Amino acid sequence: MFLEKINEPRDLKKLSIAELNILCKEVRDFMVEAVSCTGGHLASSLGAVELTVALHHCLNTPKDVIVWDVGHQSYAHKILTQRKDKFKTLRQFSGLSGFPCKDESCYDSFSTGHSSTAVSLALGLSVANNSKIVAVIGDGSLSGGLCFEGLNQAGHLKKDLLVVLNSNELSISPSVGALSTYLNKIISTPIYNRLRQATEDFMSSRLPHLGKRFLRLANKFEEGLKGLFIPGIFFEELGFKYYGPLDGHNLEILLPTLKNILTFKGPILLHVVTKKGKGYKPAEEDPIKFHSIGAFDKETGKAKITSNIPTYTEIFGKKILELARKDEKIIAISAAMCAGTGLDKFAKEIPDRFFDVGIAEEHAICFAAGLSRRGLKPLVAIYSTFLQRAYDQIIEELAIQNLPCVLAIDRAGISGEDGITHQGLFDIAYLRHIPGITLMAASSGQELEKMLEFSFSCQGPVAIRWPKDKIFDYTSTNPEIKLGKAEIISEGRDIAIISLGSMLKNVISSKGILEKEGIGVTIVNARFIKPLDQDLLKELANKFKYIFSVEDGILEGGFGSSIQEVLNKPIIRLGLESKFITHGKRDLLLEKNNLDAQGIASRIKQCLNQK
Repeated sequence: MFLEKINEPRDLKKLSIAELNILCKEVRDFMVEAVSCTGGHLASSLGAVELTVALHHCLNTPKDVIVWDVGHQSYAHKILTQRKDKFKTLRQFSGLSGFPCKDESCYDSFSTGHSSTAVSLALGLSVANNSKIVAVIGDGSLSGGLCFEGLNQAGHLKKDLLVVLNSNELSISPSVGALSTYLNKIISTPIYNRLRQATEDFMSSRLPHLGKRFLRLANKFEEGLKGLFIPGIFFEELGFKYYGPLDGHNLEILLPTLKNILTFKGPILLHVVTKKGKGYKPAEEDPIKFHSIGAFDKETGKAKITSNIPTYTEIFGKKILELARKDEKIIAISAAMCAGTGLDKFAKEIPDRFFDVGIAEEHAICFAAGLSRRGLKPLVAIYSTFLQRAYDQIIEELAIQNLPCVLAIDRAGISGEDGITHQGLFDIAYLRHIPGITLMAASSGQELEKMLEFSFSCQGPVAIRWPKDKIFDYTSTNPEIKLGKAEIISEGRDIAIISLGSMLKNVISSKGILEKEGIGVTIVNARFIKPLDQDLLKELANKFKYIFSVEDGILEGGFGSSIQEVLNKPIIRLGLESKFITHGKRDLLLEKNNLDAQGIASRIKQCLNQK
């Protein structure tokens, strides 16, 4: 067992290539064993094992820095950087983060979780110090404009920077792959590059006029030769020296190539091709399923936990498909999260009205605005945390134009094990102040369906938020949605609780706790964040001395703040403090933040006792 002997990256330098290959298999087995219990982003990390080993073997980390884009590929990195013994706590409360985390290890320069940022981050590091800096990006990163902004600046500055493009969606034919490998062996060797530099220096100094013409011709010949066989001419035009594509699972090729190019000056792009799920058959056969998966049986790859209760995402996917069958103007848009947002069945059944724009949330909103301008009915399904990236476009391209468009906000509120970069805490605060927008929060599966139906009748942008959770199986006696109208769930004499969205389940449970102690509770299901039901709020303010709001977003600028602004009187707001929330199961994190039933009841009793 070589993995037992690896406590830090420098231990890799003691192993031969044959031993490193054995280590890679051990890392994969160790990874599958742990993730089968914790869940996680498995397929991409399985594909990047040899690349990770090669990078740490050739670099002097943590002095040299690896910046992982998003972090889906970083599990082997965690295992090899002093976190092996804690790896089985992955994504668990108080355990390891599922993404790179600056507070967790000196080998992680940044806490990451969103795509296309690595090149810009790494470029900043390269300008600021003299160590070797490597940015590892996936082919999906290239669908985000920010990645190209970083590449463009890096090529312009000519700073020493290695960008590794790990492409796991492409294949190399044997002939082209072999020739590419041969050419890269030649052009990455030190002797070739020393000879090339010496020739350029001689021609430029001794034969200034003729030399420049000769060098231009030589460079064009080299570019033309590479362009025939190597898909890197685009990066060369950006100012990078391109090497690849190489087999990302072949250490015999990776190690010498990396050692050579790490000695070069200026921006370098190394293109490697890997297979998602490499080494674990179920993940190789279904990499989409194993991109992000819960706990599973490692022998079969099947999920360990099954439930007959559908999720909000499943209800959404079923309902939007039903609506689209009846209305040919409905268009569904995803930003590289087709299955995650529940649009996979829509994409399969109505492919001509489904668009996956890649990791390009800003473009998704602009694209939707163009569709809306021509009378179509676009719906953009994006996780709450990723919608943050399109904030400007929501204002500029939707709200100012007053264009109808439905923003389907999945993973709103506490989303669970993916942690601080993925918690959907801020969407209420960053959307509710936008003029003309309609904001709703679904409290049950039935209500989500009704809100979707209602949203396509609105003039102007509409957003509906829901959690990453099983549905609350609550059947309303007044299910129809009317603009800005709340729903009274129950009536009591002492206090009023205005509940938002998914908090209704816990609020109803807290009512039972409070009533056992003689506290009569009126519960209002707000439904709307904007516009608010101002008439009902004023009635409650006249009737009750104590009004509580409950939300699963930050309190600053949140739902409770909007109620307080309308009533112009203090209310007691229960929600999340302005802080980043770590990873853990959703129910546990709600409990830790006093938003479970017992926590809500305890805080209400505490407030009443203080009064």
